[in-house]
Amino acid sequence: MKSTGVTRRPAKVLMIASAGGHWQQLMLLRDAVEGQDAQYATTLPGLAEQWQIEGAHLIPDCNRNSWLAVLHSTAMIMLMLLRVRPAVIVTTGALPGFLALVLGRKLGAKTVWIDSVANAEEMSLAGLKAKKYADLWLSQWPNVAQASGAEFAGSVL
Repeated sequence: MKSTGVTRRPAKVLMIASAGGHWQQLMLLRDAVEGQDAQYATTLPGLAEQWQIEGAHLIPDCNRNSWLAVLHSTAMIMLMLLRVRPAVIVTTGALPGFLALVLGRKLGAKTVWIDSVANAEEMSLAGLKAKKYADLWLSQWPNVAQASGAEFAGSVL
């Protein structure tokens, strides 16, 4: 086969999650992006460094009860996405991850939503809304996947 002279670079992957259980589950997926140009974003200062991740992006946390916080977080996530230009966005939630999925999809990124393992009975509200924007929409529970129409590919825990 003839070489085109073009060197393929690994796809840029953005791994993003809110602090707490969402972040811990995302960290269990780190091996899946080994060898990729992976960048990380979370909502709690110093959290990424606790996991030996240098240069992570810090984004403002938000929830559906504070629309001003949602607007601020949306603006900051958009600026980050414009700088990073990820090819793929992977999130375990919550609202900041959902916002990154929506905005990233509009910028042409492939998107992956993995609903938190804590949602053992039904898909989370953010997860239900993420279905429309996720190229791959997963639940970590087979019964939740079946009931919601999500895919089940196992659990990170």
